[in-house]
Amino acid sequence: MKKVIVIKMGGVASDNLTEAFFKQISHWQKEGKKVVIVHGGGHYISEMMQRLNVPVVIQDGLRVTTAETLKITQMVLIGQVQPMITAHFQQEGFSVVGLNASCGQIITGSFLDKNTLGAVGEVNQVDTELLEHLLKTKHIPIIAPLGLTKTGEWLNINADHVACKVAEELKAEKLYLLTDVPGVKKENQWLKELSTSEIPKLKKEKIIKGGMLPKLESAVAAIKGGVKEVHITNQLQHAGTIINAKEVFV
Repeated sequence: MKKVIVIKMGGVASDNLTEAFFKQISHWQKEGKKVVIVHGGGHYISEMMQRLNVPVVIQDGLRVTTAETLKITQMVLIGQVQPMITAHFQQEGFSVVGLNASCGQIITGSFLDKNTLGAVGEVNQVDTELLEHLLKTKHIPIIAPLGLTKTGEWLNINADHVACKVAEELKAEKLYLLTDVPGVKKENQWLKELSTSEIPKLKKEKIIKGGMLPKLESAVAAIKGGVKEVHITNQLQHAGTIINAKEVFV
C-alpha cells in the first residue's frame, strides 16, 4: 500500500503526544500519506507490576511473561495505554480506531520460547485487509503489541517487532521507531544515516548495545522486508538516524 508511514511509540507514550507530534501527523495527512501507530507500554506495565508486587524479569530485552504477567500486560495495554493514546488523538480531531489481537485476530503469532520466556511471542501474520480498509476510510489504526496463536492463546510481543512487521506487510515507505534518544550514537556523534551493512560491525564493536539492539534488528528486518527507510529518533519532526540499504560510510 503506497504512502504509508508506521510509527512505533515507545517509552512513556504520553511524552510523545506533543503539539509538534500532532502537527507532523496532520502535515503528512494533508500530503495524502496514511499513518499507522503501534504503541508499547513497558513503563506502565512495570509500574503496575511493582504496585501489585509481581516481580519484573527481563531477559535479552524481553519481559518474561508468566500467566499473571500476561493478565497485567493485557489490562495495562488495552485498558490504560491504548485508551489514553486514542483519547489524545480524538481531542486533536483525528479519526482513530484502537486495535488489539482480539479485533479480527489482527496479529497472529507463535511462542518465541515458551519454557524460558513464557507467553512472549513473535509475529507470523498481520491482517492487512482490516488495516487497509481503515486507512482507506481515513482512520488511524492504533495497535497494541499483543498477538493470538492460531489456537487462541494470547501473546506478549515486542512493540518494535510488531511495528516492523506491520510496516513490512503494508509495504510502508517509512517506519519511525520513537525512543528516548535522538538516534544512534558513534564516537559521541549522532549518526544522520546508517546502512544495514554497517550494523553487524557496530554490534561487534559494542558501539550498539542495550535497548538499541532490538530497534536496529527490527530496522534491518523492515528494510529487508521492503520498507524504504527506518528512522530512529526521539521526535517525529526530526529525522534522527535514518537506516537504509545504501552503502554509506559512518
